[in-house]
Amino acid sequence: MKKILLFLLVTYAGVSQAQYVVNYKKVADTYFENKDYYAASTFYKKALKITGDSTQAILPYGKERKTASEEKIMEDYEGAVYNLAESSRMYREFTEAEKYYAVATTFTNTKYRKALFYYAESLRANKKFNQAIDAFEQYIKKNGNDVLVKDAKKEIASCKFALEEMRFPRMVQVKRLPAQVNGLGSNYAPVKYGNDFYFTSSRPIAIAGKRDVVKTDAGEVQVATKSNPFLNNIYTSKGDLSATEVSVKALDINLPKGIEVAASTFSPNGNTIYFTAWREKENYAIYTAKKTGDKWSQPVEAGLQVNSKDFNSSQPFVTADGKFLLFSSDRTGGYGKYDLWYCAIREDGSLGQAVNFGPTINTEDDERAPYYNVSTKKLLFSTDGRIGLGGLDFFEAEGDLVDWSTPKNLGYPFNSSKDDVYFTAVDDKGIKGYISSDRESSCCLEVFEVKKEFLSIAGILTDCKTKLPLPGAKVTLSNVEGEQKITTGTDGKYTFKVDSKRPIKLLFAKDNYFSITKNYAYEELAKADTLIYRDYCISPFKLGIPIVLDNVYYEFNKADLTEPSKKVLDALIPIMEDNPEMEIELGAHTDNIGTDEYNLDLSNRRAQSCVDYLVSKGISITRLTSKGYGESMPVAPNTIGKGKKQKDNPEGRAKNRRTEFKVTKK
Repeated sequence: MKKILLFLLVTYAGVSQAQYVVNYKKVADTYFENKDYYAASTFYKKALKITGDSTQAILPYGKERKTASEEKIMEDYEGAVYNLAESSRMYREFTEAEKYYAVATTFTNTKYRKALFYYAESLRANKKFNQAIDAFEQYIKKNGNDVLVKDAKKEIASCKFALEEMRFPRMVQVKRLPAQVNGLGSNYAPVKYGNDFYFTSSRPIAIAGKRDVVKTDAGEVQVATKSNPFLNNIYTSKGDLSATEVSVKALDINLPKGIEVAASTFSPNGNTIYFTAWREKENYAIYTAKKTGDKWSQPVEAGLQVNSKDFNSSQPFVTADGKFLLFSSDRTGGYGKYDLWYCAIREDGSLGQAVNFGPTINTEDDERAPYYNVSTKKLLFSTDGRIGLGGLDFFEAEGDLVDWSTPKNLGYPFNSSKDDVYFTAVDDKGIKGYISSDRESSCCLEVFEVKKEFLSIAGILTDCKTKLPLPGAKVTLSNVEGEQKITTGTDGKYTFKVDSKRPIKLLFAKDNYFSITKNYAYEELAKADTLIYRDYCISPFKLGIPIVLDNVYYEFNKADLTEPSKKVLDALIPIMEDNPEMEIELGAHTDNIGTDEYNLDLSNRRAQSCVDYLVSKGISITRLTSKGYGESMPVAPNTIGKGKKQKDNPEGRAKNRRTEFKVTKK
């Protein structure tokens, strides 16, 4: 970092000492104030004599001036570096932003104190999550009362979430669409209607006789001209998007001059289009147009229920049944910056009053680009107001526009460490679709095809005793994301689907049966393709009815357990662990050799030995009781015959020398 700082300072001072120079910093400052961050970045780099950039910008203008004082040199240098970092961040070029914020973090002037926060944010965007956590923690330590501390804490949580997601990626295929779709500028908001594919692009508008791109001196920087400006427009393509050549053309919707448009959506019959439209320095509004034959009518604003000069409304979406228009807006009455709203579409095409999606969906930050599947009742949207991988992330919630489940992050690689926004499905279940993301771009959104895949966990549950399929059993699959539950039918079958290969646990339970738990480690799941099939059985019991533990032996005439006996008792440990509410009694019995008093004492000590052993293995003493029955409850004759013909029955006495357990509470 010190070497970078020294290099930049020396080169900047060298420029300042020239007799006359183009005032690139003044040019850059003008662009920066006008929020033209492409151009600002270009000329801050020229002011700092940084070469090798390929950023798109506008042709320069500026005046010449004489050299400044040394203090002015330092002030201009620090301001140029910081604004260069800011410009890079604002047009999402985080590799560049990280580099220049790293320099700005060394500045002592307090007006640059936020450089450390944005340096950490850039590290996160560049997938350097552990370094980002360290930098955010440094920022919190140095700026405990700053308004960004809350954001820094959320960013730390997001970095930790991202690290976990990268360990256990979701089963999603992501493929970038061809260059004809992902051309110059941003390409986003994909929509599939029938055989037609629509998307928005800010690619330059070619004007006859004018070159799209020119180069500055020595070919250092590619610069777009005002003659061929970058303007947002809706484009369409037909046919196979995976083909080598994809034909793309602008959608002709009779736009008034000076209007930019984006994010189209269609009525179910395809004859009504809604989209976002705006003029420079004006608010975003939602417009609509009607189609007659192959021609679109002049677009008009959707109405006061959606639009106003006092707020922005954008990113419309019409549900597949044509009943509702969903959109994003910063209108009053929301919970944060941009919220999600919806309004009814009446039979005559007019709109009802806008209704907020509520606090389960909306946060104090931005919610963007809603997509609602009326078949699955799932809402998919983007937000930067929740724990995620970074920037805008896709979340999914289930509901009916009024009541919603808690939104769930769709994970990596559906989401990335940058911005992920605008989803559209191409099938009823929402398994396959398209998204926009700047994950592979230095500045701009691009369009990707996504396809979700799943791993099935299946099998048959039976009764261990009868070997028959077991109906009515509760089967629960759980992992860090939550639980899925089913009840087996007469065939005893269970089936679950998971979208990642992170560790899972299966719990099988039924009244009057011992529950069992089966764990699947990542290593086992990682070997599977699309299915893991396992059959299991669970054992029945009756409350208060003893179950014999075969082959539990003690040292001769003692209460000490033999090593083989301990292995038999080990079988009780998973039963106790899988049935955490269950309490049991360990009972010991003897044959009739010896006095009643001796046998009762011996059996008590032997039962207690079993309890002590289970406690030593981590089973709570509060769930265990011991009881010796001596020779009072034989299950077989100790002797055979009567009177003088009576003789010893070794087999019977062996059965009587037993250890049992019975469930006293389930």
